[in-house]
Amino acid sequence: MAPLMSVQGLGVTYGSGPSAVRAIDELSFDVRGGEFLTVVGPSGCGKTTLLRCVAGLMAPTNGAVLFEGAAVAGPPAGLAMVFQDYSRSLMPWRTVHDNVTFPLSNAGTAKAERDRLAEESLRAVGVDHFADKHPWQLSGGMQQRVAIARALAYRPKLLLMDEPFAAVDAQTRADLEDLVLKVKREFEVTIMFVTHDIDESVYLGDRVVVLSKPPTHVDRIVDVDLGDDRDQVTTKETPEFAHLRADVFRAIKELGATSAPALNGN
Repeated sequence: MAPLMSVQGLGVTYGSGPSAVRAIDELSFDVRGGEFLTVVGPSGCGKTTLLRCVAGLMAPTNGAVLFEGAAVAGPPAGLAMVFQDYSRSLMPWRTVHDNVTFPLSNAGTAKAERDRLAEESLRAVGVDHFADKHPWQLSGGMQQRVAIARALAYRPKLLLMDEPFAAVDAQTRADLEDLVLKVKREFEVTIMFVTHDIDESVYLGDRVVVLSKPPTHVDRIVDVDLGDDRDQVTTKETPEFAHLRADVFRAIKELGATSAPALNGN
C-alpha cells in the first residue's frame, strides 16, 4: 500500500556560495495512512522547516514531498496544519465560530455545511459552548482547541502539528495530548506531529522519527507498540513506555547533540 505522504531526499540550503548553510541533508521517510507519526530531534535541527516543506509553504533546495503520489508544489487539498503560536494563527476580531468556518468559506463551502462542520469540530474538542466568544476571551489551552477545531473542520486526510502544545502549562498539555488522540480516532485522520518533548513523542506516536543535528538527516525510526488505549498515568508507568522513552533519548544523545529535547516537558 502506497504511503499517504512521502519525503524523498529532502534537502534545504540557506544562502549560496561559500556562506551557504546546509540545514537539512537528504531526509527520507514515509507517513502511512491512519498512523500518528511524531518527529523529534535536537533544538535547531530544522523540524519546523521540514514541516513547512511538507505543507507546501516552502520549497526545498532538492528532493521532493509527495502527497497521495503527487509532488507538493503548494499547500495541497486534503492537508491542514496547526501551528505552535495559536495567538497569531487565530483572528482576534472574529468569533470562535467564524475562525473555524473561515477556511471553509474560502474553499467555497456552502454556509449550512460550514456551520455543520464547525459545530461538529468545536464539539469534538470541547469548546462548542464558546462559539460566540472571541479568541482573546479564552485561555491559551482553549485557543489551541479552537485552532485544532479549525483544522478538523476542513476534514483533512493529513493533519500537520508544529509543537502545538509547547506554550501551555503541563496539565493543559496532558489534556491536549489526550484530546488529539481522541479526535484522531473520531475523525480517522493521519497525523504528523513535530515536538521537542521526548515523552510526548512516545506517548502520542505509532512511530517516532528521530532527527540528527544539522545538517539534518533521519537517524532512526522507532516503532511504538503501546496500543491505542493510552492514559497519562497508566501508560507512562509501564516498563514499555520507560524503555521506549530511554531508547529515543539515548538515540539523540548518541548523535552528540549539543542541545537535546526535553524530558518530562522541561
